[in-house]
Amino acid sequence: MNEQEKSDMGLLILRVTLGIVFIAHGYLKVFTFGIPHGMEVFEAHTVWHINIIPGWFVIPAAFIEWVGGIMLIVGYRPKLALPFLAAVAFGAGAVHFENGWNYTSKPDGGWEYGIFLFVCCVVLYLTLPAQASTPSQTTWLRKKQQLSFSLAF
Repeated sequence: MNEQEKSDMGLLILRVTLGIVFIAHGYLKVFTFGIPHGMEVFEAHTVWHINIIPGWFVIPAAFIEWVGGIMLIVGYRPKLALPFLAAVAFGAGAVHFENGWNYTSKPDGGWEYGIFLFVCCVVLYLTLPAQASTPSQTTWLRKKQQLSFSLAF
C-alpha cells in the first residue's frame, strides 16, 4: 500500500467513524431522551445566557445527524452532508462554552467534544475530493487527473 492509498484509507476510517458517531447522537436525541425531553434540553441550553436554539430544533438536528451520518458511512455525497453536520456539531459545542473545556467539568459537560466533531467535519470536507466516496475511487480520480494533465502537455 503506497502513501496515497494509506491517506485514502485514513479518510475512509474517519468518514465512517464520524458517520457512526452522528447516527448515535441522533438516536440518543429521539429514542433515549425522547423528543419532549430533547426539546427541554435544547431550550435549557444557552450561549452566554442567551437561548439561541429553540426546543423544536431537536427534530431537524436528529434528522441531520441520521441522514448525514448515513451519507458519510455509505460515501454518498459526503461533501454535501458535512457542512450540515459541522453546523450541528458547532452548535453542540457552543451551548457548552459556559461550562468550560472538559466534558466532565460540569453536569452538562464542556465544549471540547462538540468542537472536536466540528473540526473533524471541517478537515474531512477540506481533504475529500468532491467526486470521491471510497479510497479506490479517490485513487482512480487522482490517476485520471494526472493522466489528463500529462496528456494536455
